[in-house]
Amino acid sequence: MPATPVSSIIVTLSLLLCSIHPSLAAAAETKAADAVSLYKDNCAECHNEHRLGGMGPALLPGNLKRLRKNAAIDVIRNGRMATQMPAFKEKLSDAEIQSLVEYVYTPLKETPVWGMEEIRASQIIHNRESDLSDKPVFKVDDLLNLFLVVELGDHHVTLLDGDKFEPIHRFKSRFALHGGPKYSPDGRFVYFASRDGWISKYDIYNLKLVAEVRAGINTRNQAVSADGRYVMIANYLPHTLVLLDAKDLSPIKLFDVKDADGKSSRVSAVYTAPPRNSFIAALKDIPELWEISYEDDPPIGFDGWVHDYRTDSGENRAPEPFPVRRISVDDYLDDFFFDQEYVSLIGASREGKGQVVDLDVGRVIVPDLELPGMPHLGSGITFEYKGRQVLATPNLKKGDVSVIDMESWKTIKRIKTLGPGFFMRSHKNTPYAWVDVFFGPNKDVMHVIDKRTLEIVKTLRPVPGKTAAHVEFTRDGKYALLSIWDPDGAVIVYDSATLEEVKRLPMNKPSGKYNVFNKTRYLEGTSH
Repeated sequence: MPATPVSSIIVTLSLLLCSIHPSLAAAAETKAADAVSLYKDNCAECHNEHRLGGMGPALLPGNLKRLRKNAAIDVIRNGRMATQMPAFKEKLSDAEIQSLVEYVYTPLKETPVWGMEEIRASQIIHNRESDLSDKPVFKVDDLLNLFLVVELGDHHVTLLDGDKFEPIHRFKSRFALHGGPKYSPDGRFVYFASRDGWISKYDIYNLKLVAEVRAGINTRNQAVSADGRYVMIANYLPHTLVLLDAKDLSPIKLFDVKDADGKSSRVSAVYTAPPRNSFIAALKDIPELWEISYEDDPPIGFDGWVHDYRTDSGENRAPEPFPVRRISVDDYLDDFFFDQEYVSLIGASREGKGQVVDLDVGRVIVPDLELPGMPHLGSGITFEYKGRQVLATPNLKKGDVSVIDMESWKTIKRIKTLGPGFFMRSHKNTPYAWVDVFFGPNKDVMHVIDKRTLEIVKTLRPVPGKTAAHVEFTRDGKYALLSIWDPDGAVIVYDSATLEEVKRLPMNKPSGKYNVFNKTRYLEGTSH
């Protein structure tokens, strides 16, 4: 095998130690070689010899952020339920397991290649869309009031009837779905993205996979164009945006994410902006926003759009499809969301520096939006308060919800909560907004805020000691569905007017619930 990052690091340290104690250097080299050998003999078949993933997930630090080292030791020792990961406790010693864990949590020395050739080679066609019926194989009152519930506990997804609150079907997903599923405009198809870069297209009507492709190695999220023709994938590793044909996930174009000086960047997030017929991407290592048009007649040469449309001989030619518009921002953006008109983009860095970008003019108009405490803007919402549009967002480091006037961009109120929150949701037909307390000793709490008074009117504790999170509403807003993030968890249905519990559905760590109507109409109060 080629030299590994672990062996390179340890060998370098060994050379420094040689003059002090030659035996230490020899021991370090032996340990590195042992880790490589252990991985090759026990892991490479499923996880790729370079740890890039195959049948099993990629084993890289960025892909393992949600798995602590102690948990990784347990997985290797005892296997993982509902997966093909076997137990190695009878084969490997505790020291050997520890060595493997240290190895897979060590960064690669060089960024691996995952380009168009690798993407094309990974494509799997499970069922051709033309061979599938356009009639659902199940009966429900409202196809747009379906929910998909992602169950992280055993990597499955449950299709839920949003009128009767009864499961219709449960199917296996890729490992560690991330960024939320996205629907086709008609709600028939859903697209999933896994942390390991696998994109899956699933036919809800026929309950069958259509296609899969691996678009990256460490993927952040995905977006589906408003016309349903394209899927855009945002990657941490490699530093790319990947455009796919929504029909069968064939790759169309790969964007190397670099600035004018050639500095590359991870992509923090990508979303579709329906009225603009474009994707908007925030970059984690470059102070830029990218807007990529998917119009058939893309914009030509204004406000930063790519505008060199001449051939080598100097003749004019048709503009290239999917041009990139680069918008400079004052600080790196880790996440963002839009106003309802998709003109103002509200973004923030992990340090809590907020800014507002006017997408029409292509520049920052508010450089110092007050968002202390690291807001989770991907879960921000907008609503009307006293005749004015406001945004509200939880904070990952502070126990409050920031409420900001979207005309003056001044903070109206900070609503104190029992701890930092992660998800916030509402619906245009309810007077309440729901926000969790995702971190700390009060993680089992869910606050209900009256949007008319900006006061907490009720604090729920559905299952004492277990995390309560991620509320989503039915199409009409009459019911709110809440998750208990636990292997022995549940989706709990509440009457959104009385705030009383209606039903409890057992689930295996249901991380999120996604209503077809709300997610395809980009309604006020839901995430995009």
